[in-house]
Amino acid sequence: QHHQQHAAVQAEAAAYQQQQQAAAAAQQQYQMQMQQYQAYQAQQAAAQQQQQQQHAVVQQQQQQYAAAPTGGPLGNPNPHTNGQTGGEPGAKRMRVEAPADGSVVVTLATVEAVVAKAVKEAPIVDVHTHLFPPEHGDLMLWGIDELLTYHYLVAEFFTSAPMELAPEEFFALPKPNQAELVWQALFVDRAPISEATRGVVTVLVELGLADQLKAKNLIGIREWFSQQDPVKHAEKVFAKAGIRYAVMTNIPFDAAEAAHWKPEKKEYSKRFRSALRIDPLVKGDWETVCVALTAAGFPTTAEGARSYLADWVETMKPEYLMASTPHDFAFDDDPLAAFAACSCIVSTSKKVDMSIPGAFGVKAHEGGCKGTELSTSPDAIELMEKILIPVAEQHSLPIAIKIGAHRQLNPELGQGGDGMVTADITDLARMLKRYPKVKFLATFLSKTNQHEAIVLANKFRNLHIYGCWWYCNNPSIIKEVTTMRLEMLGFAFTAQHSDSRVLEQLLYKWAHARRIIAEVVIGEYTKLVETGWQLTGDEVTRDVRRLLGEAYHEFMAK
Repeated sequence: QHHQQHAAVQAEAAAYQQQQQAAAAAQQQYQMQMQQYQAYQAQQAAAQQQQQQQHAVVQQQQQQYAAAPTGGPLGNPNPHTNGQTGGEPGAKRMRVEAPADGSVVVTLATVEAVVAKAVKEAPIVDVHTHLFPPEHGDLMLWGIDELLTYHYLVAEFFTSAPMELAPEEFFALPKPNQAELVWQALFVDRAPISEATRGVVTVLVELGLADQLKAKNLIGIREWFSQQDPVKHAEKVFAKAGIRYAVMTNIPFDAAEAAHWKPEKKEYSKRFRSALRIDPLVKGDWETVCVALTAAGFPTTAEGARSYLADWVETMKPEYLMASTPHDFAFDDDPLAAFAACSCIVSTSKKVDMSIPGAFGVKAHEGGCKGTELSTSPDAIELMEKILIPVAEQHSLPIAIKIGAHRQLNPELGQGGDGMVTADITDLARMLKRYPKVKFLATFLSKTNQHEAIVLANKFRNLHIYGCWWYCNNPSIIKEVTTMRLEMLGFAFTAQHSDSRVLEQLLYKWAHARRIIAEVVIGEYTKLVETGWQLTGDEVTRDVRRLLGEAYHEFMAK
C-alpha cells in the first residue's frame, strides 16, 4: 500500500511537471509571436513613414513646378539676363532638379528636368557636315567673316538689299566687305530674328563675345578670331558643342580636296570622320567621272570606275558613300532597264524594241557582258546599277542620300540660289526594294516629304532617317518632324545633323537643336508616365542618346 501511494505521488508530480513544461513552451511561443507582430508593426510604420516622405517630396516638386515661371526646358540662353531667375524674358530656369541617382523612378514632376539633363549632357554624333579639319588648310571655313557670308545669310541679305546691288557685284567684293554689308543689313538695321542670324548671335555668346555683340563691334569680333589657333579653336568648338565626332563630306572628283588625300593622306583629328561623296553617279554625269578616271590613270569603263571608288574607299576609310539627288531624279524599277543600252545589245544588227517585256533575257545578257559594259551615254540608273551598288555591296558601305534640292534655282546667288522640290518618295522605295542588302541613310529637304518618309522607314529596315536638313532646320519644323518620328518610329532615327559648313555653326545648330529635341521628348515621356509606364533616369539617358547618335551606330552595325 505504501509503495502504491508513493507511485501515485510520483505520477502526480510527473504530470504536474509536464503541465509546467507545456505552459512554459506556450509562453515562449506567445513571446515569439509577439516579437514577430511587433517587428511587423515596426516595418509597417517605417513603410508608412517612407511613403509620407515620398509624398511630401512629390508635393514639394509639384508646388515648385506650378510656381516656376514658364520657359523652355533648357532655359533661354540669352546672355543679357546673366542666368538670373527672375521673371524677365530669357532668364535661365530649371523647374525641378533631376535626381542624381539614375535608377530613381521618373515622376510627372521630375520628367522635364530628367530629360533636359539627359539631352544637355548627351554626346553628339554629327552624322553629316561639310566641315574640314585644320590640316586641310583653306578648305576649313571658320571665323566671323565666313559665318556672315554663309549662303543662308547671303540669300537673306538679298531679300532686302537694294535692287541696284547686283549679285555679281556683291560676290566680286573681298569677303570682309561682303561680311560688312551683311552685318549692317541683318544685325544693325534690323534685329537678327531669323534662325540663321540668331545662330550667329548664339555662336558669339558661346565664344564669350557677348560684350562685343552688345556694342555691335564687328572690328573687335574680328580681332578676337584673328588671335585663335585653328587647331586649338576647332577642339574648343567641338568640346563646347558636346560633339564626339562629325562626319565630313569628301569629294574625290574635286582636285582641291583630292590633294589632301593623295599622293599622301594627311593625318587629322579623330573629331573628323570621312564620307565619300559620289554625286556624279546619281546625276548621270559620266563626263565628270571620266575626267577623274583619266587623271587618276583608270580606264573609262564601269570596271575602271569601280576600281577608282574602291581605291578611294581604301584611302579615306569612309563611314558611308553619299550623294544629293538632283531635283528631277527618277529611279526605274524595271530590273532590265539598267542593262537595256549596253554595247553588247546596241551593237547587234537586229533592232530590238526594248519596251516589250522579255525582249531579251537577263541570263543571255549576263552571258555576254555581265552588265559590266556601259552604254555610250549612261544615265544615273545605269551608273548606280553597274558602279555604285557593286562598290557599296563589296565594301559593306551604306549609301546616304539627301533628297529634294533644286540646284541653282537662282544661279545669280551662287550656293544661296539653291531651292527645293517635293520629291517622289517612291523612287527611294524602289531602291530599298531593289537593293535589300544595301543600307540607306536619307534626309529630306521638303517638309511635305517628311510624313511619307517616316512611313517608309517604318516598312524598310535598310533605311535610317536622319536630321532636319537645310530648309527644315528651323525650330517650328524640327519640333513637328521630331514629334512625328517619335510617334511612329520610337527611337529608331537620328534626330538631327548640323549640315555645318563653317566650324562655329556647330555651336548654334546643336544648342538650338538640343532645346527643341528636349521639348519634344519631354512631351512624349510625360504622356508615357501618365499612361502608367514606370521610367527611370537611366532609361531616359539611354533613349536620348539614341536620338543623338547611338541609333546611327546601331543602324551602321546591322
